[in-house]
Amino acid sequence: MDKFTLRLPLESDFLTTVRLTTGGLCSLAGLDVDLTEDYKVCVTESLLILKRNGHAVATIEFSVGESLKCAVLGEGNSEKAEESIEDEISYALLNALVEKVEFTKNKDGRVLKIAFEG
Repeated sequence: MDKFTLRLPLESDFLTTVRLTTGGLCSLAGLDVDLTEDYKVCVTESLLILKRNGHAVATIEFSVGESLKCAVLGEGNSEKAEESIEDEISYALLNALVEKVEFTKNKDGRVLKIAFEG
């Protein structure tokens, strides 16, 4: 299994780059167009969840093999953030679009990591 890691500030300007990178890695993993689009949505929504949870930087770890696995970790500023309706929509999208998704939260309920595979 090949690994690819990307670290970036959680700013909207970088989302297009992340989506293009995710699409390329989905191609390497042999995913079809529909699953690739779903995966790009999942990565984007994961980044938005981390941003709304007070993180300033994210690290995305992809593992490419027979399937594509992804872990998105929040870093930096960790001020307490309130869960919003946008988070609930993002959780629902992630659960609907990928086979397996796992949310890691701290004791205050802040999302620290989101891991999934298609």
